[in-house]
Amino acid sequence: MTPTPGTPVRGSTSGRPLMVLLDSLGQRWTLRILWELRDAPASFRDLRARCDAISPTVLNARLKMLRDLDLVDLGDTGYCLTPWGRDLGSHFARLDQWATHWAARSDGGSPGDAVAVPSRPG
Repeated sequence: MTPTPGTPVRGSTSGRPLMVLLDSLGQRWTLRILWELRDAPASFRDLRARCDAISPTVLNARLKMLRDLDLVDLGDTGYCLTPWGRDLGSHFARLDQWATHWAARSDGGSPGDAVAVPSRPG
């Protein structure tokens, strides 16, 4: 069953949209599938090959969930990111910068020392 905002998810009874999104993205293989679709559409077979050991059953379940969440669609050329999926992917670059910055904390630096993280637009 696809999580939806307003309903409880693993670890949260609030149903807050962020918690629903994190629960969905936290399911095994979900982020990998989104990553593999970032540049171009892919067929089921191509996605399965790109995702190493994913079973067809799990891939099918994750693609269904991602379609229900309006992050992925199935078109003539295979599975592809929807506008919502592409928008979500654009936020991963900033999150990657933050994670790199966060990982560098072990050298004793403060949050402003390691990597320049751009300010929020607007």
